[in-house]
Amino acid sequence: MSKHKTRIWIIILIIVFLTLNYIKLPYYLNLPGDAYDLKKIVEVRDGDHASGAFMMTTVGVSRSKINIFAYVWSFVAPYHELIPAENMRRQGESDKEYYYRQIHMMDMSQNVAVALAYEKANKQVNYLYNGVYVMSLIKGMDAANKLKIGDRIFKVDGKSMKQSEEFIKYVADLLPGDTVTLTLERDGDILEKEITLNVFPGEPEKHGVGISLVTDRKLDVEPEILIDTNKVGGPSAGLMFSLEIYNQLTEGDLTKGYKIAGTGTINYEGIVGPIGGISQKIVAADRAGAKYFLAPNENGVPNSNYRDALQTVRDINSDMEVIPVDTFEDALTFLNSLNN
Repeated sequence: MSKHKTRIWIIILIIVFLTLNYIKLPYYLNLPGDAYDLKKIVEVRDGDHASGAFMMTTVGVSRSKINIFAYVWSFVAPYHELIPAENMRRQGESDKEYYYRQIHMMDMSQNVAVALAYEKANKQVNYLYNGVYVMSLIKGMDAANKLKIGDRIFKVDGKSMKQSEEFIKYVADLLPGDTVTLTLERDGDILEKEITLNVFPGEPEKHGVGISLVTDRKLDVEPEILIDTNKVGGPSAGLMFSLEIYNQLTEGDLTKGYKIAGTGTINYEGIVGPIGGISQKIVAADRAGAKYFLAPNENGVPNSNYRDALQTVRDINSDMEVIPVDTFEDALTFLNSLNN
């Protein structure tokens, strides 16, 4: 083959490679993330110190849709999981909107964890309500052209509004074509937006503003607490946050010197909920040297997070012990049973 033809083939291969690299497939990629020592993230003023560690585990997620090379790699690399795009994003949701929603869910999860831990430790907790955040917008509605994800609405038609329930109740009495004036904060500026209520696209029996909301509820606690999550999103660290905070608020060391990883959402009643990516989190915890892993038991259903975690531990030949928990109290019972 002549040098000229060789150059042509090289150029063709480069063009093909670059083309395949930039073509995006309708998938995202989940892979094992990291395990973070929560002592480095959570600090209660004058809190008790632990010799071990409670560890928050994460799933690594591609920031955008993957190319053909990542797609092929997912079938070779262990615990790299393809996630259809429609399962990662709400319909019409941008990467920026998705990222904001994940960060906000983490903030909400932290608030729940703080409130639960302080109340269990018999410490002071006060709730401060500051309006509602816009979490999503429905295309085709008037609000979609005037509001933005992250707007904090605190007045409706001049009336102060503290919670999403108040907003929903107020709007429920209005009809299609009616307007409301929303006073909101956006990037530090105070704005007023007049919004017309519309019939929902494809749902002629429903009408409204066309936004989903979440209450902006802050906590005032004593002693003071500082949390730095380095922009790790999602609600799945709720259980581990609550345990770390409770451990710092109370005398003694629940870790007993062990590295204890885990995952699971938590609500104000202390119920532990299931999460996604349990296998990837098991791998992350094992890599970090965790001795125990607290996993949502989901009241013993056959395909629970706990069962999946057990299988992953077997598959990777880990010595880590998986502990099933349904509640915050279940976790405390196990931790109190550990020997120093």
